[in-house]
Amino acid sequence: MSHPSERPQLTPQFCFNQTALRDFLRISRGTIDDSITQNLNTLLTPAQRGFDPSSTSSRSVSAPSRSIPAPQCDSFKQRVLFPSWAVRSDVLDYCAGVATSPDPDDPGSVLRQIEDSKARERVVDERLDPYSGRYFPKEARTESLSMLMRNERAVEKIIRSRTWSVVGERCGISTETAEEAFDKWRAGRQE
Repeated sequence: MSHPSERPQLTPQFCFNQTALRDFLRISRGTIDDSITQNLNTLLTPAQRGFDPSSTSSRSVSAPSRSIPAPQCDSFKQRVLFPSWAVRSDVLDYCAGVATSPDPDDPGSVLRQIEDSKARERVVDERLDPYSGRYFPKEARTESLSMLMRNERAVEKIIRSRTWSVVGERCGISTETAEEAFDKWRAGRQE
């Protein structure tokens, strides 16, 4: 059985290092969600009934049952799937908080202030050059992180929905959405 994703050390530096942040999310999603079919296949015990020699005397048109017994499914969800989702949710929540907080250590802050003051002092005659009034300030790293968090939350929602539909096919259809099941699991852990 797979193991849940390891929780990285949550620091603002981790969040601002977008390569490390994306790598963590990519690896976590790859080991659990992207390979959900393989992870669920490991829960099946091959040849539970043993080999039946009479099975070769006739051709079977129907596919063998791919449903997984409920205890194995529940164990997988409780021990692997939901904990991995929880780690990713914690990382996304933490980094979203970092993105909305003031950033006194932003190395580009001084440079942006200088560019802004130069842009304000510039004399613009748009009759001579209609493009001279254009000024595109560089975005702060918190703005960049905020945009990344919005994108990653959207990706996470899609991935969870897809994973949950595969789990539903193999473990039995659930009336809950992925978010409802995850929220219920999380609430049960905190009690």
